[in-house]
Amino acid sequence: MGSMLQDGFGRQIDYLRMSVTDRCDFRCVYCMAEDMTFLPRQQVLGLEELYLLAEQFVDLGVKKIRLTGGEPLVRKGIVGLCERIASLPGLRELVLTTNGSQLTRYARDLHQAGVKRLNISLDSLDADKFRAITRTGDLQQVIAGIHAAGDAGFQHSKLNVVVMKGRNDDEVPALVDFAVANQLDISFIEEMPLGAISEHSRAEAFCSSDEVRALIEQRYDLVESAESTQGPSRYWRIPGVDSTRIGFISPHSHNFCGSCNRVRLTVEGRLLLCLGNEHSLDLKSILRRYPGEPQRLRDAILGAMARKPWGHDFQLNDEVQVVRFMNMTGG
Repeated sequence: MGSMLQDGFGRQIDYLRMSVTDRCDFRCVYCMAEDMTFLPRQQVLGLEELYLLAEQFVDLGVKKIRLTGGEPLVRKGIVGLCERIASLPGLRELVLTTNGSQLTRYARDLHQAGVKRLNISLDSLDADKFRAITRTGDLQQVIAGIHAAGDAGFQHSKLNVVVMKGRNDDEVPALVDFAVANQLDISFIEEMPLGAISEHSRAEAFCSSDEVRALIEQRYDLVESAESTQGPSRYWRIPGVDSTRIGFISPHSHNFCGSCNRVRLTVEGRLLLCLGNEHSLDLKSILRRYPGEPQRLRDAILGAMARKPWGHDFQLNDEVQVVRFMNMTGG
């Protein structure tokens, strides 16, 4: 049975990215400001509210849920929430995006709770450069977390790399080497214009997926693949290397809006219909105004689909196109 969620362009929406917190123990330069003010507790969804919303989306045909943040593993009670969501009838997979800092503590519990796959951010293999990009991160802690995930039984974990010229573009081949050596997938991401940053010029730092692929092809042959994980990555393979897929997420150079199957839920309970637009619906107010009336939520979610835009219109300049930071959106 297909999803009951269909937008005005006939696209089936079967993938929900759900933010469980806006807080993070890193301050990555492309994601947030160095001095952040986070939401007060009463403005964020409680664990039970997050579960109730997940339940409704799965009942409406969502097959994949990704938990994001901020950093989801700093949210108290996250493992129990994962266990409840993973057990929802009809959900094909629960996955989670993390900066890796807490995986030595949580990897085994997450695997036992039913989380199927992990996406782990890793923008540099140089400790000083990693600290500069994350502002607070410890590279060895993240590397240990990646190994802990493998030891816990996670397979096909994927590294996410935001590539910036002059910051980490010279490490692209080494990051692929690391992924191959550790039997990981890896995706290279073009930086997105979310939130006002002053640390660098997004226009000057922009590195296209085609440029990244050319860097990789200096070391590896690449063959395009038709594989999909239901997300925006377009995958390539290295002949003879079965354990690693190389993905490219290209919101600027190869817009993926035409095949969009996703919506996002912020930790404030706003249903974002497009990553690059402000179109949204306040589900938290409905949930709190009408407790015990799930049909009102269902009707609101179904009605919102008609407002989902065709796509974003990201521009390669330093103007703020969407005011919310990525930690508010959900990575």
